[in-house]
Amino acid sequence: MSWLQDSTGGLLLLCAAAIAVLLALIIVVKLEPFIALLIAGFSLALAAGLPVSQIVGTALKASDSVLETGFGGILGHIAVIVGLGTVLGGILERSGGADVLVEKLTGRFGERGAPVAMGLAGLIFGIPVFFDIGIFVLAPLVYVAALRGGRSLALYALPMLAGLSMTHAFLPPHPGPTAAAGLLSVSLGWVILIGVICGLPAFAAAGIAWPYWIGPRVRVEVPAEVAEAEAQQRVTVGGPAADSGSGGSAGVTTAERPSGGSGDAADGDDGADDGPRTPAGPVGASERRPVALGTVLAIILVPLVLILGATFGTVWLEKSTLLAVLTFLGNPAVALTIAVLLAFWLLGVRRGSTVAELSEVTAASLRPVGMILLVVGAGAFFGKVISSTGVGDALAGTLSDAGLPIIVLAYLISCALRLAQGSATVALVTTGGIIAPLVENEGYSPAQLATLVIAISAGSIIASHVNDGGFWIISRYFNMSVKQTLATWTVLETILSVVGFVMTLIVWALL
Repeated sequence: MSWLQDSTGGLLLLCAAAIAVLLALIIVVKLEPFIALLIAGFSLALAAGLPVSQIVGTALKASDSVLETGFGGILGHIAVIVGLGTVLGGILERSGGADVLVEKLTGRFGERGAPVAMGLAGLIFGIPVFFDIGIFVLAPLVYVAALRGGRSLALYALPMLAGLSMTHAFLPPHPGPTAAAGLLSVSLGWVILIGVICGLPAFAAAGIAWPYWIGPRVRVEVPAEVAEAEAQQRVTVGGPAADSGSGGSAGVTTAERPSGGSGDAADGDDGADDGPRTPAGPVGASERRPVALGTVLAIILVPLVLILGATFGTVWLEKSTLLAVLTFLGNPAVALTIAVLLAFWLLGVRRGSTVAELSEVTAASLRPVGMILLVVGAGAFFGKVISSTGVGDALAGTLSDAGLPIIVLAYLISCALRLAQGSATVALVTTGGIIAPLVENEGYSPAQLATLVIAISAGSIIASHVNDGGFWIISRYFNMSVKQTLATWTVLETILSVVGFVMTLIVWALL
């Protein structure tokens, strides 16, 4: 036992065994990732010989225990951000902002460019909205575009899915990159900047080039019930469904959508982290005047601009009153609070919503957040155990001897965990916990740490397949067989992952 606890080989073996236990509990036993991460963390801590008082504290004091510092450290960083980001997404969802966004984009790009418009809609709307919620809101508009264009549904759905997936994986305030940034102690401003630099080329490859190539080769029809509803709408109003003024969504109601199953709002990838939200009260309901596109874009961009302002103010400005102002306004919690208040006023109160309706939407939006935070907290605890047991130092020494770059190691670990158990969130927080001790005292710049975050995020989305809840949501919503989903969505995620990682390598080489 002393060999396992004291030697590099023994510590690495314990770490591998703990990860094997984690995967077995999630894949074979079907245990919730939150509980599986706790079991794996406790098992590793005890096997590595950590004192019980260090693991869980004492009956009188536990605040400095591995359990509480692991959970508390990361949740103190992300809980407010994820909560506010979720509320912002909920208000934008209920206001009809997606309809207006798609209508304007399709009008600009025309019928032939409709797939690109769908991709841009996913890209923009995906910044504040969880992956599966974006599907539920945008799917009816994709159906209508496919019916009008007369081409494969895959051609219109894949660009939208790529936009939602890229923003969800690479950009705060989504839980994955936000949690990774907390684990590696890097500001969200740098993560946003590197995420955009690496994510946009990945989106272009996976969301534009790939759909235009595979779309004509995989014929997918719009679900029959949706096509019938659209035809009935045309008969009822004497013209296209879009003539009702909602960018085409009027012909496809929520009740007419295919069943979406239970997805993961945290990453669109595993049913454990989250599920579809229940509609809760109108905010800017369809009978009210349409929301202005400029208002939607401004609300989405305000927090990003404020966060970036604080990041670059720290780099470019000396200590001054202006820097203090930028730092305060650019704190993610403050920036998102401002955005939420703007959304309440511009998309709610000013358009006739009551405070009670806004409160109902807020409550409905926040319900799924609990499991997301528990999974992230448990993953951070697991990472804290890895650090406290000396596994991190042992891994660092082995990595140094092997000559494997840290960014490559981060990506490969994230890929392996994603492929094995399906959840991007579990892959991301577990990888972050493993990598954090390796970079803690190495003098990496904020830009380099942010690039590592994006590399981990890229690995966490590779090759979505049958062990991923998001795979089944997409298969059902877009009327695709398992074979078609593998040939379209799985390849899309792989392209998004690989191109995103290649971009991180380029950025890393330039830093």
